[in-house]
Amino acid sequence: MPTSLSVIIIVRNEAHQIRNCLETVRFADEIIVLDSGSTDGTPDIVREYTPHVHETDWPGFGPQKNRALAYATQEWVLSIDADERVSPALRAEITAAITTPTHNGYRMPRRSSYCGRFIRHGGWWPDYVTRLFRRPHGQFTDARVHESVVVPGPIGTLTEPLIHYSFRDLDEVLRKVNHYSTEGALRLQASHRKAGLGTAIGHGLWTFLRCYLLKAGFLDGREGFILAVSNAEGTYYRYLKLMYLQRNQP
Repeated sequence: MPTSLSVIIIVRNEAHQIRNCLETVRFADEIIVLDSGSTDGTPDIVREYTPHVHETDWPGFGPQKNRALAYATQEWVLSIDADERVSPALRAEITAAITTPTHNGYRMPRRSSYCGRFIRHGGWWPDYVTRLFRRPHGQFTDARVHESVVVPGPIGTLTEPLIHYSFRDLDEVLRKVNHYSTEGALRLQASHRKAGLGTAIGHGLWTFLRCYLLKAGFLDGREGFILAVSNAEGTYYRYLKLMYLQRNQP
C-alpha cells in the first residue's frame, strides 16, 4: 500500500541552490519549507514548488527543524538541507522503505563534497545520518548545531547515499566556519562549559590530528588537508568565542 511522505527543509538565503534541491524531492506528497529571513528571493523560488512556505526567526538548527516538523501532515518525514540532493536511486529506496516498512526510522550514508571534491576519509564517509522517520515517532534534538533525529527503537539502514554539496569554495568554508563556531559556542555556554586560550588551542590541534591522521584525511589529497585545517579552525574559534562569551557575562 502506498505511504505518504512529507519533506521538510529549513532555509535562509539559499536562492543559489534551493531549486536544485527541490527538483530532487518533487516525488513527495508535500514539501514544507521554513525560512528564517531570506533576503535573496528564496521564498519566491520555493513557492514555484510548494505552497507550504513559512517564515520565522532563528532559534538554532534543532529547534528550527522541530518547527518545520510541526507543519508536516504525512505519515513519513524526510528531512534534508538545501545543499543536499536525493538521487533517483535513493528516491527508489526511500519509496520502497516506507511502502513496506520494517522500522520507524532509517539512516542513510551521506556523500559530501568539499571545494569540488567528494571526500572519502577524515570522518566524512559514510557519515550515516537519520533523516527518514514516521512523523509520530521522530523528533529532533534541541541542539543549536549538529542536531540529530531521535527515534525510539531500532533504526533501519539504507544503502544509497544522500548527496551533500557542503562547501562549494573557500568563501563558503569561511562563512560556515564563522556561523557554526558561533552556534557551537552558544551551545557550550548554555551547557555551562568553560574555556580559555589553552582550551581552544588544544581542541583545535586535536581536531586536526584526528581528521588528518587518525581518520586518514591525508588520503583525500590537497582537499583532505584543507578540510582538516578548516575543521580545526572551526573548533578553535568555537572555544575562543566561548571564552569571550564568558568574559562578557555580567
